[in-house]
Amino acid sequence: MHGVEAVVLVGGKGTRLRPLTLSAPKPMLPTAGVPFLTHLLSRIKEAGITHVVLGTSYKAEVFEEYFGDGSRLGLELEYVVEEVPLDTAGAIRNVADKLREPDVMVFNGDILSGVDLTGIVDTHRKHEADVTLHLVKVADPRAFGCVPTDDEGRVQAFLEKTDNPPTDQINAGCYVFRREVIDAIPAGRPVSVERETFPGLLEAGKRLQGHVDATYWLDLGKPEAFTQGSADLVRGIAPSAAVAQPGDYLVLEGSSVHEGATVKGGSTVGANCTVADGAVLDGAILFDGAVVGENAVVERSIVGAGALVQAGAVLRDAVVGDSAVIGARCELIGGARVWPGVVLPEAGVRFSTDA
Repeated sequence: MHGVEAVVLVGGKGTRLRPLTLSAPKPMLPTAGVPFLTHLLSRIKEAGITHVVLGTSYKAEVFEEYFGDGSRLGLELEYVVEEVPLDTAGAIRNVADKLREPDVMVFNGDILSGVDLTGIVDTHRKHEADVTLHLVKVADPRAFGCVPTDDEGRVQAFLEKTDNPPTDQINAGCYVFRREVIDAIPAGRPVSVERETFPGLLEAGKRLQGHVDATYWLDLGKPEAFTQGSADLVRGIAPSAAVAQPGDYLVLEGSSVHEGATVKGGSTVGANCTVADGAVLDGAILFDGAVVGENAVVERSIVGAGALVQAGAVLRDAVVGDSAVIGARCELIGGARVWPGVVLPEAGVRFSTDA
């Protein structure tokens, strides 16, 4: 990977993951025991890239406070703050002054992927491309913009979402740019790679190459995807050098899990949590200091730091903010979200007809 450096875009507000992102940027939310960005940085380091620039904006200071200069991960990290929203290409152009290599690998900071990073660079150099895009094949591409390619993998167009997509290939949010392409992006204003930069390059006859694969890929932008991604990391389904030993669950230091509790499905129990007798955690994420009472059920749900789920409560596909209290025998299902500090009384929210 000589001559390659990385840019990771982590400036978004993560509104789809609220209320969790009210206190931390999305890439810093605990995922399989560490901030999600740790998994991406570990894969970048594993691929042989050492210089990484983080394009930050929302709660920008949190990243440097945690990762510092990157030496703990064997990386050289630098930070550039996006003072006003600049969109996807504008955010890349905003870090140009920190770049020093001929090839720049750009990552969206909320994508969990198993793609071979060296393979993308090899494709880029083999075809002498101006930009190479990681394209992933998905079962249902209707929810995404599609990117058709020719027999040589050369990108033909960028198509908006449609009910009848001509290809199952979508933009996976990872690119390799020639440095001069980044320098040519207009500075100081919002620019979109999908709507302006890439179509403009195609129109100018530049070579945009697709690196197509069907490896693990997941956008962690929504709670249901976030819980799935964390569980997949814990179980080793999604690759990460930051997960020491995959298993059916992960319990961090200082936590107490009663022997009568059931923890499974790739659940993560954060540091200093308490899980009581008879509780069931299945595909759950407990942030540090969370408490789950007797016979409570937490499935595919996220419980924020210091939150309390009292006895007999049921959470399925729910999000509970930091320090919230879910009263005994409450039922939260199907995307319910409880904001930080909110206290729900005993049986105060239910979906069953009994009290």
